[in-house]
Amino acid sequence: MNLQSYFKRGFLPENDPLETLPEQFSHWEAVAKALPKLLVAGKFKQELNNLPPFPVDNLQTKQELDRAMQLLSYFGHAYVWGQKETPSTLPARLAKPWYEVAKRLERPPVLSYASYSLTNWRRLDKNGPIDLGNIVLIQNFLGGVDEEWFILVHVAIEAKANDALNACLDALSEENIEKALTQVKESLTKMCDTLDRMPQRCDPYIYYNRVRPYIHGWKNHPSFPTGLIYEGVDAYQNKPQQFRGETGAQSSIIPTLDGLLGITHTQDELYNYLQEMRLYMPPEHRAFLAYIEQHAKVRPYVQAHPELKPLYNDCVSLINRFRQTHLGYAASYIQKQHQATKDNPNAVGTGGTPFMAYLKKHKDETESFLLR
Repeated sequence: MNLQSYFKRGFLPENDPLETLPEQFSHWEAVAKALPKLLVAGKFKQELNNLPPFPVDNLQTKQELDRAMQLLSYFGHAYVWGQKETPSTLPARLAKPWYEVAKRLERPPVLSYASYSLTNWRRLDKNGPIDLGNIVLIQNFLGGVDEEWFILVHVAIEAKANDALNACLDALSEENIEKALTQVKESLTKMCDTLDRMPQRCDPYIYYNRVRPYIHGWKNHPSFPTGLIYEGVDAYQNKPQQFRGETGAQSSIIPTLDGLLGITHTQDELYNYLQEMRLYMPPEHRAFLAYIEQHAKVRPYVQAHPELKPLYNDCVSLINRFRQTHLGYAASYIQKQHQATKDNPNAVGTGGTPFMAYLKKHKDETESFLLR
């Protein structure tokens, strides 16, 4: 990995995502475009059964693989969560190409953050910023402003993290640490300010009842005590597979900044879960994250140069602010809604965790790394 030239847009793709696959995939793309209508009408399964085989061998570029993974992931979750009765088996016409594309991308065949957010946007003004007001989604489940806004806020945060991630590279040299921390602080402030905008157009009730149900996985989920069978995938031998659902814990930004600042988490179930989430990240992202963790020396340097403690603590406090805001959203968008609508049985997070306990512990551990 050429670290010095790696980032142009943070963890977002270097080029704008591909919006549609080539002509030979046109039947699949037509169903993808109609997915919100098909889900409302209850016709998605019927349309899927009428599709020709997905021509995996015709995928040539990384952009095509990303779009194929996105399309197949949305179809997989639409099939699982868009029916009245949750199926125990995914049909081979979907399971086989999904597995093959996922294998090429070195990620599990399930909807993950990379397909849901990192490659799921297009710019209205191609020369304008990757920011709220100039980006819209490529793919939806049901559509609507709440689903769009929920995902686009994450995309905008990823874009604003670019300077912080480049600062991680600069901070590998001790003479650049003060400048790098200043850059991280400025970037984190923009990220936090963007996260604060979530309630503007994403309503907690709509999120919980219309957006969230489709992004659950089939690990540690009451509807899938043993997992989901991927029909026709020889590698799985017709045995149920358990994969986590889409979650912001699959974003590489905050773990990378933790690594830069020397913020660690005690080795328990939460730690193991966070390590597991790396398997759902694009391989180049998890490699960069691991590199920063292994080579960053910011915290001991700051401890030896006390004049930098206020700047370092500002960065830690901003990460804590980000996590505190996330914890607040989890309470209002999920916990409160679950208490009000018992008909939705999914009290665990979309990643299959006791999310409130995990998020609070994560925040408390971050705060403990402030230098006194």
